Amino acid sequence: MDFIATFVILSVQVLMSQGCLAGCRCYSTTVECGSLGLTSVPSNIPTFTQTIFLQDNDITHISQQDFSHLSKLQNLYIQNNSLTTIEPGALSSQRSLVELALNGNHIRQLNRSIFEGLEHLRVLYLAGNPITHLADFTFHGLQRLQELHLQENNLESLDDRAFVGLSSLALLDLSRNRLRTLNQASIQPLRSLQELRLNGNPWRCDCALHWLRAWIIQGGRRLLLGKRVVCAEPPRLAGQSLPDVPGNSLICIPPVVQVDRSELAARLGDDLRITCRASGYPQPAVGWRKVSQARAGAAVGGGGGGGGPAQAAARSLGPRSEAAELPQSSPEAGGAGGTLSLRNVTASQAGKYECEARNPGGMAAAAFYLSVNLSSLRRPEPGLSQEPLYESVDRMDFAALGTATQTGIAVGISLLALTALLLVAVICRRRKAEREEEEDGDREEEEEESGLYLNDYSDGPTTFAQLEEYRDGTGREMFVIDRSKRDFRTYKDTAELGKLLQPGPLQDQATQTAEAEEDRLRRPDDGEVFENRGLVFKQEIEYEIHC
Repeated sequence: MDFIATFVILSVQVLMSQGCLAGCRCYSTTVECGSLGLTSVPSNIPTFTQTIFLQDNDITHISQQDFSHLSKLQNLYIQNNSLTTIEPGALSSQRSLVELALNGNHIRQLNRSIFEGLEHLRVLYLAGNPITHLADFTFHGLQRLQELHLQENNLESLDDRAFVGLSSLALLDLSRNRLRTLNQASIQPLRSLQELRLNGNPWRCDCALHWLRAWIIQGGRRLLLGKRVVCAEPPRLAGQSLPDVPGNSLICIPPVVQVDRSELAARLGDDLRITCRASGYPQPAVGWRKVSQARAGAAVGGGGGGGGPAQAAARSLGPRSEAAELPQSSPEAGGAGGTLSLRNVTASQAGKYECEARNPGGMAAAAFYLSVNLSSLRRPEPGLSQEPLYESVDRMDFAALGTATQTGIAVGISLLALTALLLVAVICRRRKAEREEEEDGDREEEEEESGLYLNDYSDGPTTFAQLEEYRDGTGREMFVIDRSKRDFRTYKDTAELGKLLQPGPLQDQATQTAEAEEDRLRRPDDGEVFENRGLVFKQEIEYEIHC
């Protein structure tokens, strides 16, 4: 006793010699600094302090230096402050800490680094914080913890191993949170549990709570200490105590999944949004994952079109690879749903994707197949020739190339195609010029007699295959189009309704065929008319388009 008295006297003398913190009250090994408007932990707390009261201040942060010199600290009360962050290892020097109060703060997330070194902690107050989720192994190192107070948070979910390591826990308070369900695996590590508080949560009474109902009926009431687990949904069970609900009323409806499209052929650089919707009870959690990669040159097409059929792309998928989880999408308003968003699509993104939906009733999935066209060209306009102008690039392993390389190759191929078209045009012009020199000189006289020309450029030429170029006797160039024909032939009408000219330079027809057609045109029916984009001309009128 004399030793203890001497120690206390010496402690008081030391405190008096050092002086108590301004505004605080100090006695023995206790420092009380509550309700002083402090925004940080005082830096000159005596090293022998065992109990600190810092409640009702505005402290927002705890750093590693704040308590590093207080190795004898046993009780720390920082409730009702504005704490948002606690640095990892900030309490690692407090290996003698028995009681820690962090309730009434702004802590949103917990992790095991906060409690490192607190091997002797017995009571932990975390009530009244905006914590929404407890991750696995959050309290793993607190093997001597006996009370854990988590009431009046915003807890919506607990991972199955959140309480692993709490083998000595006797009291767990989860009351007045937002828990709708609870997995049996979550409380299995609590071998010493004597009191469990679950009241005040909006429990969803479905098949996932079968175990809790059975546990309460078989003896769990003694742990609940008279506190009822009351159903909030479904509406037909609202307000009923869980043990009083018939077991066959706790049902789940397995998910049903639907994607807005099952396959798509995209171009390089496209942005895609694929929506997945799921129904079931309870509302399924929805997420996307990629389950396989497309084979090079198979699911990835070449050319200016939209690629081959998506079914072919699906058949060409390689063996199923290890699934790559994609970020889970948030449910949309009006029902469960998720959106797969792909920006600036590349060849490596081609393949099979799955939208998965899970709830306690089961799991369902729907597949989506994406093929990527390596060409950045647009789809051809209607009526244009879709003859391939270069060898398909499917033989190249574009999936192994970068985006810039793929785009460069596509642009290069496009330039080669344009050069080929220009060469064809030059050859056509030369051949037509030679034929024009051999034409009968009567053409000029016939044109002058008619004196009527049609200048209709509303549509204009589209391809060299639809356009033929001629020179009259004076060297004037004429472009003549017959829009009513689909085989790309061109005609020039004369006073006798025209003479059939040779087909385009890319076609080689026999002279006899041209003469037969010319003879037919010379003997039309009386009522025959020619239609040209909504303008109607009688037989005796010749029409030309000049430029």
